[in-house]
Amino acid sequence: MITKVYIAHCEQDEPLAQELSLAFWAVELESFSAVYRKALSLSLAERIRFGIRQSDCVIPILTQEGAKSPEVNQEIGLAAGADQFIIPLVETGVELPVLIRHIQPIYFSTDNYQDALGKLIQNIRQLTRLDWLKIKCLYCGEEMTQYISPEEDVERALIAGKHLETRCSYCQRNLSLDPRTFRPIL
Repeated sequence: MITKVYIAHCEQDEPLAQELSLAFWAVELESFSAVYRKALSLSLAERIRFGIRQSDCVIPILTQEGAKSPEVNQEIGLAAGADQFIIPLVETGVELPVLIRHIQPIYFSTDNYQDALGKLIQNIRQLTRLDWLKIKCLYCGEEMTQYISPEEDVERALIAGKHLETRCSYCQRNLSLDPRTFRPIL
C-alpha cells in the first residue's frame, strides 16, 4: 500500500514539487522531499536517506535541469539500490537516467503538468487504496474530508471536460474540483 511518497527534484523545480505535494495532500498521501525546509538540523544526506527509506514510492521530477542534477541522480540511484518503487515524471524531450530507463515514465510539458499529475494519481490509485479526499473550501477556508469520487466518475468528468462537484460541509456552498488533482477551482 502506498501512503508515503518521496519527491526527488532539483531546486529549480521546487514549484513543480510543491504542486505535486498539494495534489498528494488532497488524496491523503504523505509526501517528503529533502529540499523542503524541514529538519534543517539534519544534513541533506540524512534527510535524503530518511525520506527514501521511509517512503513507499519515489517520484523523480525530471526536467532539463533535474535530469542534469547530481543530487536528483543520486536520489534515483539510492532509490533504485534500495529497490524502491519509482514512477518518473519526465518533461518531454528529457532522457531518462540509465538506472531507470526501463521504467515507463509519465511525460509532461509546462502546459500539461496538471494532466501528468492526474495520470500519476490515477496510476497510484490503481495500485493502492485511496479512500479519502481533503478539500480546503475556497469560500470559508475550512478543511474537510470526504470520500474520494469513484474512478468512473473521475473518468467521465475528464472525458466530458467537466469538473467534479461537491459541497462544503461547513458553509454548504457548492464547490467544483479539478478531476485530475481534486483541487477546488473557481
